[in-house]
Amino acid sequence: MKNNNLNMFCITLEPSHIDFIKSLDYIPVGLGTKKFPQDCLTDQSGNNISKKNKFYGEYTFHYWLWKNYLNKITQDWIGFCQYRKFWSLNFTPNNEINLSNLKNKILKKIPEQLNNFEVILGNPFFVNQRKIMKFIKKGFPLIVSNPQVLFDSKVRNIKFHFDLMHGRNNLDKAIDLLNNENKNDFREFVNKEVSFNPHNMFICKSKKLLISYYNEIFPWLEKCEDLFGFEGLKGYGLTRIYGFLAERFMSYWFKKNANFKELPILFHDVRESLSQ
Repeated sequence: MKNNNLNMFCITLEPSHIDFIKSLDYIPVGLGTKKFPQDCLTDQSGNNISKKNKFYGEYTFHYWLWKNYLNKITQDWIGFCQYRKFWSLNFTPNNEINLSNLKNKILKKIPEQLNNFEVILGNPFFVNQRKIMKFIKKGFPLIVSNPQVLFDSKVRNIKFHFDLMHGRNNLDKAIDLLNNENKNDFREFVNKEVSFNPHNMFICKSKKLLISYYNEIFPWLEKCEDLFGFEGLKGYGLTRIYGFLAERFMSYWFKKNANFKELPILFHDVRESLSQ
């Protein structure tokens, strides 16, 4: 890695992306069922849960990293991005990003002014700002049971959004399985907050902090497997429920346990550019 203070792992499902990811000076990570080059990291060797990738998403790599690779990392900062979502110090509208200028816009090194922070999270996604008609179309029974959500944006909190998108009361049931240290605080977080930091993307300064997070998230998700299983999960919102649970918990846990900074996440789907 040329960037002496940042180890950035870039996750993709396509072997054709590997050379481009390397050109960004990022570390390519191949997930899914396709065959990747031998010099590309995947979640399929050593101690792994790669068979759960359909349900866990990025977290099968996090598990692999935790169990097999963390001790090999020497850089201060450890970051994660995706083939169509990239970190930046400054926001750029999607229509102004292309394959040529993307390399100059993405984060290559953590600047000194951010050294006082322990973790970087993506700018928040506000769940209460979606159009009312989308709420009605997606979850009419849920709205009928609590019509206040149509008139009070504060009621359209993280819990309401999760119930709407990933199954009513599933978040509450999952929170019940947390340890006492996090159960009440996380429940308060999802009922109070109207935004979370999206895409399961973060940049962590400390391996110790990252390991502490992994020690919390994976035992909880494993307990959730006993609750939700795998075979009965239909549709994207339920099939990836473990990744969506982790996404909300990630925002809560790092904000509770670390001094954090929020940065923009740029969107550019390199599949479209590389296919041209």
